[in-house]
Amino acid sequence: MRMDNERESANLEDRRGGGYGGGGGRGISIGGAGGIGGLGLVAVVIISLLFGVDPSTILGGLEGGGAPSPGYQQQQARGPAPPQEDASARFVSRVLASTEDVWTAEFQRQGRQYAAPRLVLFSGAVQSGCGAAQSAMGPFYCPNDRRVYLDLSFFREMSQRLGAPGDFAQAYVVAHEVGHHVQNLLGILGRNQQAQQANQRDANAISVRTELMADCFAGYWARRADEMRQILEQGDIEEGMGAAAAVGDDRLQSRSGRGQVVPETFTHGSSAQRVQSFKTGMAAQDPGACINRR
Repeated sequence: MRMDNERESANLEDRRGGGYGGGGGRGISIGGAGGIGGLGLVAVVIISLLFGVDPSTILGGLEGGGAPSPGYQQQQARGPAPPQEDASARFVSRVLASTEDVWTAEFQRQGRQYAAPRLVLFSGAVQSGCGAAQSAMGPFYCPNDRRVYLDLSFFREMSQRLGAPGDFAQAYVVAHEVGHHVQNLLGILGRNQQAQQANQRDANAISVRTELMADCFAGYWARRADEMRQILEQGDIEEGMGAAAAVGDDRLQSRSGRGQVVPETFTHGSSAQRVQSFKTGMAAQDPGACINRR
């Protein structure tokens, strides 16, 4: 990606090195209390594979979490970071700025004002408006405080363990989570959450639609950003589709200890669905194509 000369966002919040006492917790609750949103399930499965643990064991522990204990104290000060992480932080900041430019323009076209999210970099654990979270939960978006949370170590796991390397694969992660913010601003996220709570039988299917829409928004951002600033290079789109495929529920389940693929348990969509959603966004002339697709 051609991002070296792009501006950096003023909405990056660096909490690396702060840390928290204790452990456990939960992230965004798209699917009801204790659910994991965005790409969080990916990291849970990665940790399970690394340590030979059944993913359901970790998921059960996370779902049993709640609000942070009174002993949690947020440390906002930035700690020292390796040079490569600083480069990654700058890259993430530039991608975030690009999403701000694209979605500001899109909202203006609809006669609306875009309120950009803040992106929090953390290491190990973090306190969010949705509760306490650990790196094992992966990147996530919290609608309560309108923040995206990201531990940069996830990019390394994504490349080494999931086979999804490249700078555009990383940009896809950021754009996907910002896609959830767009859903939140449009009221889609809240409506979907209410629908899941009212109809538990269809909760997983609603979650899949929510995630695929965020993938579609990520694809739409990529096309519009390239039209605005010519940021894409040869091979970038392939990296994005590779990342989308790598985090498909079927791919992750097949890599788990059990090796079984159970479609009715999908919460993010299959690899084919996620790739197709990203491609739909890339081809769309309007983000409405992502909202109205089935």
